[in-house]
Amino acid sequence: MGQLNLFKDLFMLKECHKEWPLGQKTVYVQTYTPDLLYPVPRTLARDKTGIFGALPFHGVDIWNAFEISWLNAKGKPEIALAELTFPCTSENIVESKSLKLYLNSFNQTRFDSFETVAKVIEGDLKKIICEEIEVKLYPHSHFEKTALEGFSGVCLDNLDIETTTYQVERKFLFIEEEDTKKEDVEETLYTDLFKSNCLATGQPDWGSLWIHYVGKRINHEGLLKYLISFRDHSGFAEHCVEQIYYDIMQQCSPKNLSVYGRYTRRGGLDINPFRSNFESNPTNIRQVRQ
Repeated sequence: MGQLNLFKDLFMLKECHKEWPLGQKTVYVQTYTPDLLYPVPRTLARDKTGIFGALPFHGVDIWNAFEISWLNAKGKPEIALAELTFPCTSENIVESKSLKLYLNSFNQTRFDSFETVAKVIEGDLKKIICEEIEVKLYPHSHFEKTALEGFSGVCLDNLDIETTTYQVERKFLFIEEEDTKKEDVEETLYTDLFKSNCLATGQPDWGSLWIHYVGKRINHEGLLKYLISFRDHSGFAEHCVEQIYYDIMQQCSPKNLSVYGRYTRRGGLDINPFRSNFESNPTNIRQVRQ
């Protein structure tokens, strides 16, 4: 059933977007080509989730890109690591394979500085997402000094649950009757067991999910079963995090909620969406699987 839903969603996307670069023979262009970038409207998934009009959250998508190289003014190669911060209010996201191909198109093009390359990327992505984007380029030595971190809070992964449900089931999210009569709690919970599938390719997306909320106590076993139920679900990283936020709000009604996903790198890119109604945007930590 999961594969059937994946193919159905992918077919619908491709029917709506005939120029979609996925599923076509990959040609790596060696010189700067901004036309390789391809937009995906955020409304495609938000409408399906039930998010209409004013957003119930704020946040960002932090992308880390590890495959960027160009030639300096003398023809010598430069390499960099990029941090791309997209606001969740943008009209579009950029399709990840198109971003990979775009960044690789810098390989045989000359630029005079890191700053110039950053401004070029910033300008091109702004046109695609229809909003401002922050681009930071770092030399390779920057990440050699970056310490690995894990999520703080209570890990759900040691709970002894039993489940056979691997398509999203929001009914797993609930508050025990006795807890509805108690005072609100503040909890920070996380799992490293999260998996979904890329809507465009069907490839597995592995990640860790962090949830911070204030409200009536959410049943931990049910929450873990709910997060595991994404295992055969097809959706982009940003859409999965927004659906988790929306489902928790609908089922458990916390006063305050933050959801943060850190995904394992694929194709030289890792994607890390954050959504909240009360906290500022997070720092760009680096986890052991990143």
